[in-house]
Amino acid sequence: MPRMNWSRNERLGILNGWAVFTGDGFLNVSVVVSGFAARLGTPNWVIGLLPAIAAGGWMLPQLLVAARVRALPYKLPVYRSAAGLRAGAYVAMVLIAALLADRPALCLSLFVLAMLVNALASGVSGLPFLEVVSKTVDTGRRARYFGTRNLYGGLLAFGAGLLVRWILGSELEFPLNYALIFALGTVAYSYGYWVFGRVEEPPDPPQAAQGVRAEFRAIPETLRDGHFRAFLNVRLLLAGASMAEPFFAVYALRELNYPAATLGIFVMALTGAAPFSNVVWQRVAERKGSRRIIRYATFFYALAPLYAGTVGLLGLGPWAYLGVFILTSVAAQGFNLGHTNHLLNIAPAHARSRYIGTLNTLVGTALFTPVLGGLIADAAGYGPVFVLSALFSAAAWWQCGRLRRDA
Repeated sequence: MPRMNWSRNERLGILNGWAVFTGDGFLNVSVVVSGFAARLGTPNWVIGLLPAIAAGGWMLPQLLVAARVRALPYKLPVYRSAAGLRAGAYVAMVLIAALLADRPALCLSLFVLAMLVNALASGVSGLPFLEVVSKTVDTGRRARYFGTRNLYGGLLAFGAGLLVRWILGSELEFPLNYALIFALGTVAYSYGYWVFGRVEEPPDPPQAAQGVRAEFRAIPETLRDGHFRAFLNVRLLLAGASMAEPFFAVYALRELNYPAATLGIFVMALTGAAPFSNVVWQRVAERKGSRRIIRYATFFYALAPLYAGTVGLLGLGPWAYLGVFILTSVAAQGFNLGHTNHLLNIAPAHARSRYIGTLNTLVGTALFTPVLGGLIADAAGYGPVFVLSALFSAAAWWQCGRLRRDA
């Protein structure tokens, strides 16, 4: 593998990825945050709302952001402003967890509100982030760029998982143990936002501002692009498949009666599998393209809920259950690399913001399916949720055959 001579902007973007991955290890919504909510006695449909807020809140505002950002020659100031708001929301989450856990309803309400603020601010910063990356990293280097971010970021996140396990298994009592974990994640995220804010962004050529209404009127035109439409169909089906993800850890705690410290082991499985899978995904991206990555990742994603249900039926221990998180981690790393590359490859340069904003806003509306999964789990148990998730994944795998091959 040839050594890459990274530019200053690329190095800053890679450092950003490493810091954000570390933060993800501490504040993983599907494992750590869901475990915190379960400790508060939260019903399943609310637990399903947590990842829906994190992912859907990131995507829903992006068409509105595209309308505002399109005409700006520099997108980075928008990123910096939103990143500052995100850091403030994380600090609020730490304080809420530390001070209000003895009043579960108030604690959960304010915690979810802080998550919502964070997610919406993330949605504002997400499109400028992709715009800046598309301008500072050449098309032929993006697979290696994201692969390097993911590889070493995954190793750092594994270290975060070790700390999560140690903290939850220590004598530090609830809720201070979770507050400490959230505080460590806040530090990592804040550093990552600051680093990316130092990127030197080249200006875009002047474009006329179109406004929000014009962006919505342009959606039918965007949907006439068959390659975009095929990618949208795959993403919508995968959003449906995500209904099971927040309940893997909750199922282990509530139904299989695993101790809380196993959440740290689950995070380690998620993050430990990431670096190794990234080496493979990066090579697949460079040799086979993003279409093949997405299809392979979808296959692993379909196996995770089936494996979770099987471990539960057989009554196996926590170490066997780690396979669930290894499968989801392998799939997630493939999606991280494949989705971003594919979208940037099919989006015309003059309409890049519109393509990104339209896709993320439409997919964001479907990412609230974990709430439906929670309602199903409350009414009929976790088994039907796992089966439905696998069926959605199978449909997405089938639709991957319609995706455009990379040039």
